[in-house]
Amino acid sequence: MSINEVYVCARPFKLIALLCVFLALCLDVVALVSPAWVTAEGYALSLWESCSHNGAAWTCTSTLTSDWQVAALVLLLSGVCVTLLSFLVALISLCRGTTRIHSRTVSVFLFTAVVLQTCALILYPIKFIEYKMLHTYHEFNWGYGLGWGATIFMLGGGILLCLRTDMYEDGMY
Repeated sequence: MSINEVYVCARPFKLIALLCVFLALCLDVVALVSPAWVTAEGYALSLWESCSHNGAAWTCTSTLTSDWQVAALVLLLSGVCVTLLSFLVALISLCRGTTRIHSRTVSVFLFTAVVLQTCALILYPIKFIEYKMLHTYHEFNWGYGLGWGATIFMLGGGILLCLRTDMYEDGMY
């Protein structure tokens, strides 16, 4: 090892937290573009459009005319932006070896994203049931579930970044 080489030790919890944040970001993107948030017989609702089956053809209209759907979309997009920012800060701090300095900031960002996403994911079914009273059986589909999955991974990443592992891991490395 030469004098100019720098050795960066990455803690396992920090790496797992970064992986959780990356998975949350991927799940969020897929949930945002998902065409299936609510499905029923002859009806499909996503964050962007509402489609109904009338006879032989599907007709789709934008959902951005409803206030509650715009609010849910803005909350989810805000959560994705905050998650992307926290992922980039966590990745850069991991590469530079400054995870101790930035891990609390990233975890606060992630907890903020969790609150935003949770508000959106609670608002969506409440307002859907209130305003879109379908007279048939309807179910919240995989797009909605991916939103909850992303929120859980964000929460896990935030908790892992809050752990003070340097107290007992320094003796191992």
